[in-house]
Amino acid sequence: MSGTIDLLDAALARAESENRAALVGYLPAGFPTVEGGIAACTALLESGCDIVEVGLPHSDPVLDGPVIQTADDIALRGGVRIADVIRTVREAHAATGKPVLVMTYWNPIDRYGVERFAAELGEAGGAGCILPDLPVEESDAWRKAAEANGLATVFVVAPSSRDERLAKITAAGSGFVYAASLMGVTGTRESVGREAESLVARTRATTSLPVCVGLGVSNARQASEVAAFADGVIVGSAFVKRLLDAADLESGLADIRSLAGELAAGVHRV
Repeated sequence: MSGTIDLLDAALARAESENRAALVGYLPAGFPTVEGGIAACTALLESGCDIVEVGLPHSDPVLDGPVIQTADDIALRGGVRIADVIRTVREAHAATGKPVLVMTYWNPIDRYGVERFAAELGEAGGAGCILPDLPVEESDAWRKAAEANGLATVFVVAPSSRDERLAKITAAGSGFVYAASLMGVTGTRESVGREAESLVARTRATTSLPVCVGLGVSNARQASEVAAFADGVIVGSAFVKRLLDAADLESGLADIRSLAGELAAGVHRV
């Protein structure tokens, strides 16, 4: 098997053809356990998510808020390893046929081996990697390995990114562009930053890649607001919180299935 960037492209194109934004879910691998994380990622893909991002838990997740930090800590204390992340991708993709990416800070890949990680992710049927802290200027080795293994390289842009910088980032990326809706860390919020719509417009001016918005979306109303101007809506902390708050895994899976269904209804454009 090789990477499935084509599946990722197709999922985003299909959503656009159906006059809706793609729904992208996020959950960390190994949370609440490795097996539980696989079941949860699969549940999202079966319940309305077009794409899932599997987080590689990190001991210093500087861009993640307290909800995802708590989940990462549970996964790390449970002994999660990169092999478990790859397994999560493989099994969630195999069960659903849908695109699954890894979202990770750069240091774990650098230590593991760039070519080794890309080869294993591609072999597992992964669609690509989201790399929020990898500077474009230092990304050549990764991008070559990713392309060789059929993987997308998704970079993150923020409201603080100047237009010239946006053009440089989007020229180097593939799959889609991850637009952080506001400055700060991940987490659910009462409203999604107004800066998001402006950022999407500025990003689209530099690229034909789809632009997906994350950070802060937690309910169908917010998903609908973002779907009006973005190609994809990314939801992470809201799913993680449902699992954290659940009495047990089965009720947690039921809760995230329900939320995925609500969000999937919300991303349809009027």
